[in-house]
Amino acid sequence: MKFLRFGPAGAEKPGCLDATGTIRDLSGLIDDFTPETLSCKTLERLKDADLAALPQVPAGTRIGPCVGAARNFFAVGLNYARHARETNNPEPAEPVLFSKATSCICGPNDPIILPKGSVKTDWEVELGIVIGRACEHVAEADALSHVAGYCTINDVSERAFQIERGGQWIKGKSAPNFGPIGPWLVTPDEVGDPQDLALTLSVNGEKMQDSSTSDMIFGVATIISYMSRFMRLMPGDIIATGTPEGVGLGFTPPRFLREGDVVELSVEKLGAQRQTVIASGS
Repeated sequence: MKFLRFGPAGAEKPGCLDATGTIRDLSGLIDDFTPETLSCKTLERLKDADLAALPQVPAGTRIGPCVGAARNFFAVGLNYARHARETNNPEPAEPVLFSKATSCICGPNDPIILPKGSVKTDWEVELGIVIGRACEHVAEADALSHVAGYCTINDVSERAFQIERGGQWIKGKSAPNFGPIGPWLVTPDEVGDPQDLALTLSVNGEKMQDSSTSDMIFGVATIISYMSRFMRLMPGDIIATGTPEGVGLGFTPPRFLREGDVVELSVEKLGAQRQTVIASGS
């Protein structure tokens, strides 16, 4: 199934997409999709709902982030072979982990806001994982059973903040609206093999990224198993799994986002995003 959240920012309600593409209101069955409610067991129960009997959501209603009140937003860096080469980095021997502040999370079509002082804001289409069952020291063979679903993520990044300000990538990854997620949280049975999904991103209609999750250095199961050695992953945790080649930093000369640019991106089976770039304070 495809689950989502809809409505004004900060007041979203849970919903799902039916077979006709109509959004149905799930708020009579579940309060919201948050760490308290978002589990593999809960989503499995919702699959039995009679969607035709649920209220329709008016067309044009804002789509919010597919996970509400997230406690953790993790990410993996340099996880595509060709992306590592375009940024002149060796392939890492182990996954490179960092975090994005959860305050950066926004809806899939909300604007990208250039932070004050930004000169190198960049784009990154990514496959997102949402954890649905607590796991610690989980074996790679069992890792995918802990996934509630997958989603599209734009890991928006300010490269000067990330690279030139004394370390810790979180500085360049966490500005408001630097974490569009959604539109949908898609259950694993609809996704199939997470290592065989196309990813694309364009800026002002020009395709910048066009790749596949097959180019990942560390696959989804490896990422979950590896991370669970160092922390307990919990329901509602979001993991961005890295971006393929074609980021602005990799061009010669580099190309970065400017006010008025339109970014469009998608991950196969997981839905598309569209963001307009605005200045802070706009």
